[in-house]
Amino acid sequence: MINIVIIEDNKYMREGWKTILDFEKDFCVIAEYDSCEKAFEEAEIEKAHVVLLDIQLPGILGTEGVKIIRERNPDVAVMMVTIHDDDERIFKALKNGAIGYLSKKISPEELIDAVRSAHNGGSPMSPNIARKVINSFHAGKNNSEIQLSDTESNVLQLLAEGCSYKGISKKVYLSVDGVRYHIRNIYNKLEVSNKSEAVAKALRDRLI
Repeated sequence: MINIVIIEDNKYMREGWKTILDFEKDFCVIAEYDSCEKAFEEAEIEKAHVVLLDIQLPGILGTEGVKIIRERNPDVAVMMVTIHDDDERIFKALKNGAIGYLSKKISPEELIDAVRSAHNGGSPMSPNIARKVINSFHAGKNNSEIQLSDTESNVLQLLAEGCSYKGISKKVYLSVDGVRYHIRNIYNKLEVSNKSEAVAKALRDRLI
């Protein structure tokens, strides 16, 4: 029997997954929670073989929760199930111990197959998310610990092309203040203090 724990704040999504999974003879949803905090108050995590974990939870986010879950139960397979697919969240969750990353648009059949695969040592990922992971290796990001979001990558690329803040704002559909916010984040991640250093480091590390 494969013991499953669900941590998802959307009641209808949570109940839908439980109904789908409990229908399988070799599956048993032993607990369901709407937050990591509630899950950590009980001992069901230690009994789980597979955990389905939402990423955008109230309180402790799934990207941090996965790390705590793996500390309490190193053998559990934690799969992120989320509507979000930006690079930064994906890589943070995987780095912190997630073994799979599924879209909430996944079909019931795909969800069942993913749980079985995870329990049997696989790393199931929705196709669009798997493509992002593969693209990161093709771009050489595996040689760097720096992970930029899609928006940050676009802003950095436009900076390298010589665009002004106002020009960037029109191309990425952000306010000028929004562009400044992303550029500050880029500088912090790259550990640089100006545009020239940022572009040079991005080119050297093949981030753009």
